[in-house]
Amino acid sequence: MSLVKHNNNSISDITSAGNLTQGKMTLIKEQTASSSASISFVHGSSDVVFDSTYPIYLFKFIACHPSGSGDSAAQFQFNFSADTGSNYNVTKTSTVFEARHSEGGGSDALSYNTGRDLAQSTSFQLLSDRFDSLADDYNLSGELFVFNPSSTTFVKHYLARTNFINSNINYFYHIGGYGNTTSAIDAVQFKFDPSNIDAGTIKLYGIKGS
Repeated sequence: MSLVKHNNNSISDITSAGNLTQGKMTLIKEQTASSSASISFVHGSSDVVFDSTYPIYLFKFIACHPSGSGDSAAQFQFNFSADTGSNYNVTKTSTVFEARHSEGGGSDALSYNTGRDLAQSTSFQLLSDRFDSLADDYNLSGELFVFNPSSTTFVKHYLARTNFINSNINYFYHIGGYGNTTSAIDAVQFKFDPSNIDAGTIKLYGIKGS
């Protein structure tokens, strides 16, 4: 089996693993939080590209940690905007399931999470459970794919995977959904609510096909 070779931000063809289509992943923007209320990526602002330039966009979350004074209700989440960040309220429908396992070997489960899905809702899409502790080792990492956000014909599909530690339990969320609009989506916002983002990095990449 051949190895994946990285050249700057490119991804090579894995010829011995099903002949996957060759493409390039380009880093567009990186933002690092420091007690930030939210992190937004708005097309045309601060060198952000989020239009028809790429058919697929990928956000990567790295060690995101909520802040606050004993606030244990923080949940990591995102929403779309169709008006360049004036409002983050795109109608969404989604499905969420989770796997979990504790450090002590208990609390193991694989289940559908009805408390995190959306049904024609403009609310933020939750990407985590509530953090019931603000311990430094409790944080979240993961990724969010957004497909063809600039389309004015089709709805906007998204897929997310997050891994986070809470109460000494490891959670792995799988989330799939769509923004139910034929307007172009041109901005995405991330936040811990009701906390700030104490620390963490979010990177935006554009992915092109062959």
